Amino acid sequence: MKNHLLLKSTFLMFLFSIFIACSSSQEEDFEEDTSVEEESVTELHAAYAEFNTEATDIYLSNSGTTVTIETTGLPNHETVYWGSSSSLYKDEPDVSTTPSIMTSNNNAVTITVDAIPNLTGSTVNTELNTIGIAVSGASIFNDQEGNGALDEAAASLDWTGGHIGPGVYHYHLEPKAFSDDDENLIGILLDGVFLYGRKCNSTGTYPLDLDISGGHTASTQHTVGIDEYHYHIINEIYSTTGSYIAFEGPYQGY
Repeated sequence: MKNHLLLKSTFLMFLFSIFIACSSSQEEDFEEDTSVEEESVTELHAAYAEFNTEATDIYLSNSGTTVTIETTGLPNHETVYWGSSSSLYKDEPDVSTTPSIMTSNNNAVTITVDAIPNLTGSTVNTELNTIGIAVSGASIFNDQEGNGALDEAAASLDWTGGHIGPGVYHYHLEPKAFSDDDENLIGILLDGVFLYGRKCNSTGTYPLDLDISGGHTASTQHTVGIDEYHYHIINEIYSTTGSYIAFEGPYQGY
């Protein structure tokens, strides 16, 4: 009788061990099946060639799955914020300048973005501070200033929609120094999606199929006829500023 019970007990333990092994194997297989492999590239997108090389260092990182942009944040265009001792100084008597000038302010920023944006996830709202890097090398900000409406800081914006305060020199509005009612590249945003001017390269006029973020899928001057999702500065005047917000959001590429 004891031998019979021992055999029965041993058999049950054997079955239990098989069940555990199968369950563990199925769980491991499930984890492997649901893992998402990030897409990688071997060379930078053609649009990055337009960035100011004196201010930016742009390179592939994380085995080609991301792009890192290091910038001094010093733009290659005129503004009152350079200060009167600079050759890039522009006299703007109507601008209520903030205390800082370019040469006495640390404008350096480093961001890392997806080499291929993930357009399958949820939209994400923009936040304060740098939301992208412009081709000039300076930062792009959203439509807020210190958790308030941009109207509060409108008087301090220079001729190209930028200012210092607080933090780095940055654009809130369409940067007219290198894009004014055209299809020119503005820069790259934190989600890895490029931002262009108000017009579309594929049609030569204002696009009519933009989503809530000002984005759509069409060819650009950097894609050689291949359609690619990208943003445009939305063709609407912002409040009392008399100009156009560079990017309000939300991001689509997270």
